Amino acid sequence: MSQPEALPTGRPRTLDEAKAWMRQRLAKQHPMNLVTEAVGGPVIDGLASLDGQTWGDAWGAAGARVREQARAAAAAGDRDRAAALFLEAHGLYFLGRFPCPNHPKKLENAALERDAYLEAAEYFDISTRRVVIPFEGREGEGREIAFLYRRPPGAERPPAVVMWGGVDAWKEQLTGTSDPLLKMGVATLAMDGPGTGESPVKGGIDGERQFIAVFDWIAAQDDLDGAKVGLLGRSFGGYWVTKLCHTHPERIAGGVSWGGGAHHMFQRDWVEASRFPDSYLMELVETRSRMLGAASDAEYIDFFRRLSLVDQGLLDRPCAPLLLVNGKADRQCPVEDIFLLLEHGSPKSVRLFPGGHMGHTQRTVPTIVEWLADQVGAAS
Repeated sequence: MSQPEALPTGRPRTLDEAKAWMRQRLAKQHPMNLVTEAVGGPVIDGLASLDGQTWGDAWGAAGARVREQARAAAAAGDRDRAAALFLEAHGLYFLGRFPCPNHPKKLENAALERDAYLEAAEYFDISTRRVVIPFEGREGEGREIAFLYRRPPGAERPPAVVMWGGVDAWKEQLTGTSDPLLKMGVATLAMDGPGTGESPVKGGIDGERQFIAVFDWIAAQDDLDGAKVGLLGRSFGGYWVTKLCHTHPERIAGGVSWGGGAHHMFQRDWVEASRFPDSYLMELVETRSRMLGAASDAEYIDFFRRLSLVDQGLLDRPCAPLLLVNGKADRQCPVEDIFLLLEHGSPKSVRLFPGGHMGHTQRTVPTIVEWLADQVGAAS
């Protein structure tokens, strides 16, 4: 797939540029991959603005129409059509809250997105169970962690991989990496990264606290091999994988940072240079700020700076097996962070792919899941 032309530095896309970006990815690439041309094309053509109300109304209305069609297909006993339509409805609601629910209409769509995903999951070959566990949060934080739990059929005590997305792709967007791991005999737990989705904490300097509660839950399950887990974080979520592999190596069989940062990503020069990357449609700063809990641009820059794993003094510690994956031309997260990690602490594995952020190719996901299955000791 050809890449869109680079934008002039320092400005967001115009409406027409945004429409061209979306059309190029429609039915093929995140965040448009679950939406068909027949449904998504007219929505894109009809968009009069990118403001939250207009955006949320347009994609939410499309989601509601397709969800009603899905329910009609289910009532008629047409399982294949119902499954496809529920999944598309989920994708439309996802767009309706994309990239983050920073408007009441987008927040409404975020709840509908979760509901439609669970309706779609009823038709998956391997069941999906929503699990909610307690979390001992601080004052003002949540008291629960929700995740989507799937087990390979017939496995008595499979290993587990915990996965999460970045600032805009949440647990409901991780089916594409869960499915191949299940086929390899690995159980998957998809959760929201700090400051996103239903996470109980913001993405501050110790946001990794929430993951420990999930590790404890896995270790307590008699039907899981949970002494050590695999980790997969995509985009910004890769940062938390890298940090956990350094802070809790004894609990991790192997982790994959797929497009994540470590230090250079959080420095002011990169923050300024990456405000409007080709890989992102709109509102990247707003989405990151919401994840961090930053109320201003100055707070955004300051909070980001604090995340540096160099400044936290972690990179020379022993590290669990860590695979670093990205596209060689990433303008959203600097590949220099990969080279930095190679210069510190335990040896790491690296796989760079052509292209921009996350290096999307036909071999990217297979490379990741095969490495993870090997690290956790999958039976197949």
